[in-house]
Amino acid sequence: MDLEKSTILNLHESLKKKEISSVELTRRYLSNIDKKDEKINAFLNVTQDLALDLANKADKIISSSSDFPILTGIPCAIKDNIMVQGLKCTAGSKILKNYIAPYDATCIRKIKENGAVILGKTNLDEFAMGSSTENSAFFVTKNPLDLQRVPGGSSGGSAAAVAASFSPFALGSDTGGSVRQPASLCGIVGFKPSYGAVSRYGLIAFASSLDQIGTLTKSAEDAKIIFKVIRGQDKLDSTSLESKKSSPLQIKKLKVGIPKEYFVKGMDKEVELKVREGIKRFEKLGADIVDVSLPNTSFALPIYYIISPSEASANLARYDGIKYGLSKAEGKDLLNVYLDTREEGFGKEVKRRIMLGTYVLSSGYYDAYYAKAEKVRAKVIEDFEKAFAKVDLLLTPTSPTTAFKIGEKADDPLQMYLSDIYTVPVNLAGLPAVSLPCGNVNNLPVGLQIIGKYLDDDRVLEAASIFEKNE
Repeated sequence: MDLEKSTILNLHESLKKKEISSVELTRRYLSNIDKKDEKINAFLNVTQDLALDLANKADKIISSSSDFPILTGIPCAIKDNIMVQGLKCTAGSKILKNYIAPYDATCIRKIKENGAVILGKTNLDEFAMGSSTENSAFFVTKNPLDLQRVPGGSSGGSAAAVAASFSPFALGSDTGGSVRQPASLCGIVGFKPSYGAVSRYGLIAFASSLDQIGTLTKSAEDAKIIFKVIRGQDKLDSTSLESKKSSPLQIKKLKVGIPKEYFVKGMDKEVELKVREGIKRFEKLGADIVDVSLPNTSFALPIYYIISPSEASANLARYDGIKYGLSKAEGKDLLNVYLDTREEGFGKEVKRRIMLGTYVLSSGYYDAYYAKAEKVRAKVIEDFEKAFAKVDLLLTPTSPTTAFKIGEKADDPLQMYLSDIYTVPVNLAGLPAVSLPCGNVNNLPVGLQIIGKYLDDDRVLEAASIFEKNE
């Protein structure tokens, strides 16, 4: 069995036909990880015992029925900011280095109920703050396609695991592009559902109005499969809701918008060429290509870096060395316990964002920065609503460049933040979007982003699937 070409669909068929058992399949993936991950560093924790236990349970289900859930016996990898009961959940931070998850995230409960086999927890930028997976407190993850380059971030470990065929699929989280951007840089499919379409219960919070659990797969069809399993309202997450079922997509009646603001100075010209070739493929399939404008796009990145640090500074206040995680309890008083714990436990990027967020929310600056940013956010949402009054979907680049070299942007936060310039607006508006490969530049993949209307997740994935099948 060729793991590089293995998708959820064809693995399911192999299990159904008894051509391979889940235990055998799991051992093959574990062996691949053991042989190759020392160079890539996709995993923070490989959970061999748990994986083989889940695979054994899956094989019992498979042997007793020919009709079993599609994820039964299928291995997967989980970003290490998503809770899996009994496993470490570090969020890539020293402050949670030895934290053991006391419960399963809702999405984990759902894939377990579907019979999935969890191979381990993947590396990420600390607390999901980054675009390269260089900000992990433990080690840097490398791009399997070029070990001198980053896999993107913050779900870089999950993207690398799928791209390296360590796992047929992985779960990640996307706050400003953290599923789609690494998918683009690693040449796989990354899907961010509409805000609320997937429960966030059990996801370690970064910015609560922006965070969303997403999928990393080798095909759009596989993304559809996982989304169907993990979607839906959850009483444990008050922001979750039922996704609407979209009407069937007819490509020859489809109107596709191309936002002029997404093709601007600073974008790699060869990347632009590949994206435009992808747009032409939709046109050849019969879609009507329409130029649209999202005039407030230029404000999206600055307001994201006001709103997300503000929410992060509030969410990360819970890491104080008292209830869980790292504790410098030898401080001379309570304040010093807090200060010493956070000084040692948090990395440079996390501290930067906490300080920025605290400043923005402080007395005298809240109205000038945060309140104003939320007003501009409403304008960004309005731009999308006006565009979607004319078109069904939007096509854009996912990233302005291909994968950059490790260390290339590490000392320049502003350049790093620009890596998410095409993905951040989607999170601000809570829309569904998918990145899928649309070609290569110098043997490095380029991602095309498909953006849909709020809760139109099914149509976004259907469009991606049609694009994929007509290469």
